Amino acid sequence: MLSTEYVPGAPNWLDLGAPDTDTAAAFYTATFGWEYESAGPEAGGYGFFRQDGKTVAGIGPLTEEGASSSWTVYFHTPDADATARAVEQGGGTVRVAPSDVFSFGRLGQFTDPTGADFAVWQPSDVNGVELVSEPNSLSWVELYTTDAAAAKAFYRSIFSWQTNDVQMSPELTYTVLTPAGGGEENSHGGLMQLPQENLDAGSTPEWHPYFEVADVDATLARATEAGATVIIPAADAEGIGRFAMFLDPAGAVFAVIKSTDPTGN
Repeated sequence: MLSTEYVPGAPNWLDLGAPDTDTAAAFYTATFGWEYESAGPEAGGYGFFRQDGKTVAGIGPLTEEGASSSWTVYFHTPDADATARAVEQGGGTVRVAPSDVFSFGRLGQFTDPTGADFAVWQPSDVNGVELVSEPNSLSWVELYTTDAAAAKAFYRSIFSWQTNDVQMSPELTYTVLTPAGGGEENSHGGLMQLPQENLDAGSTPEWHPYFEVADVDATLARATEAGATVIIPAADAEGIGRFAMFLDPAGAVFAVIKSTDPTGN
């Protein structure tokens, strides 16, 4: 379960790169009831989504040539520069070298050896998003990859994550990710090999967020009305919860879930 008491390796920020931030902000405020706030003219079009006055995500214009709309997941690091060196040593690519964001913190953006983009945030004045694991906030992150074994080895070398393989079916192994030294209750994400049919349909390696919601079906209805495309219709996963996955109107992947609590609700 995610917590705002961020430990190294845990997700501590996420933002959306969009070709039209006004259109994207309108979609997500309609879907989740978020409020959107610009960070001001000096921030280059960057802004924040807030829930009950707390920051749940960032949003900004696409800045890389050829980039398409997507969510970027950031992981906590105590040293962004050391992480960048580890990424290169592990066979990944440094897309954006570590740099300071005013006095808020230091970020770096990377691509893993299988082609999935991710980032790190080294906190200073801003520790990370201010709300997680509550309705309409981040509760899980997930990697779809073309080489699960290589991805596990890479991220263990970067973040020292603990990994636990769960056989979901004869064809599907799901790897649960936990920060170093954390117990199962501190798991923050999952990793799975893209099935061949997904690759044939054009899927590529990527990280995507899951947002906790109070009602998956109601959120699905709002999202589709606002222009989302359903990838995975609302479905129940025993012991996990009810979930659904979408493409937003610009093509960014995200999912929603109403998690099952320990009492089975």
